[in-house]
Amino acid sequence: MLVSLLIGVVVLNLLALALVVARGPVFGTRVYRPMLLNLVLSAVPLLVLIGGTTLWAVLLAAGAQTVGTVVIALAGVVWLLLLPNAGYLITELNLSHRRPGERVPEWYDVLLVLTLAMSGVLTTVLNVFLVQLGYVLVRFGDSAASLAGPSARVLVGVLLVLVAFGVYLGRNVRVSSWDVLRPWRLVGAIVAHLRTPGALGSAIGFTLLATVFFTTMYLVIAGPMIQGLIDLETARPGL
Repeated sequence: MLVSLLIGVVVLNLLALALVVARGPVFGTRVYRPMLLNLVLSAVPLLVLIGGTTLWAVLLAAGAQTVGTVVIALAGVVWLLLLPNAGYLITELNLSHRRPGERVPEWYDVLLVLTLAMSGVLTTVLNVFLVQLGYVLVRFGDSAASLAGPSARVLVGVLLVLVAFGVYLGRNVRVSSWDVLRPWRLVGAIVAHLRTPGALGSAIGFTLLATVFFTTMYLVIAGPMIQGLIDLETARPGL
């Protein structure tokens, strides 16, 4: 099941990439580079997660537990800062990239932005599920039932709220993950934005609705995998 999700994420991202790149030469227009950049950035959190976890496992196997702990902690912080880049692709679900005079059929661009947005949703779900799985393995061992436990659910909920708020900041405050390197400027930009009339309500409203959306998609996609693992664990003693 996890393999199917991973394959689906890879295929959907490749399809989105192909549609963005092909749009230029096929219809005689420019390649819309911001879409390419956002698509690449959406894949970075998963690469950081896989790379950091792999390096951590290697260091543990080599007996360098302290170094491994530092590595996985740093990788976790970087991953969390980058994670909204995946969810950010839902904001591409519009036709604002179309320009007068372009001969691109509207149906093509509709499929393009839909594929782009869904690739971001699936990538977000995969990232959060892998972290949920790793959390349960480290804390509870080989216990599939713990995937549905209170602490695991809280972890998923907190991550999805942060993703939703990060998407809002990226789209409306125009900040990026790299701005954390200038924390005072980042905080100042966020505070200044939220002080503008109506901004706080918009931020809360978007964050809540986006969290509900991501949570619903998570339940639809990851829920059956979690239930399948629990059912497999429950049936194991009778085998």
